[in-house]
Amino acid sequence: MLEINDNAPSFCLPNQDLEEICLRDLAGKWVVLYFYPRDNTPGCTTEACDFSDNIDEFEDLDAIVLGVSPDSPKKHRNFIDKKSLKVTLLADEDKSLCQDYGVWQLKKFMGRESMGVVRSTFIISPEGKISALWRKVRVKGHIDSVKEKLAELNAN
Repeated sequence: MLEINDNAPSFCLPNQDLEEICLRDLAGKWVVLYFYPRDNTPGCTTEACDFSDNIDEFEDLDAIVLGVSPDSPKKHRNFIDKKSLKVTLLADEDKSLCQDYGVWQLKKFMGRESMGVVRSTFIISPEGKISALWRKVRVKGHIDSVKEKLAELNAN
């Protein structure tokens, strides 16, 4: 399990436009990396819209917001277009990044068990370290917690 001050696992994944996004290219910026189960589901839509609605505030804090799910770039593009999202979504189709960040786990839902993405958010420092993390995120109010923590980290 990743902890505060650990080096953030590196990645290079395609976004919704099939452009490769690599953590190494984001050095010097704060990165808000949030993992979610699936495009166009109620909780995931709320979370993506919350991040999109606050994207200017994140940019003011010198942060890039990246959403990650196992969905394909094409599904991400449809999700962005359908909901007018302003966030960049990364396609982790082989779930390797989800595994590197420890968010691909056994989940229980209505008595059934299956592997899936546990909604989680990580703030990565400009130096590439984990500066904050939230596991098993509840969407309501989460965006405010992330903004507050990022502002606090920026002030130090």
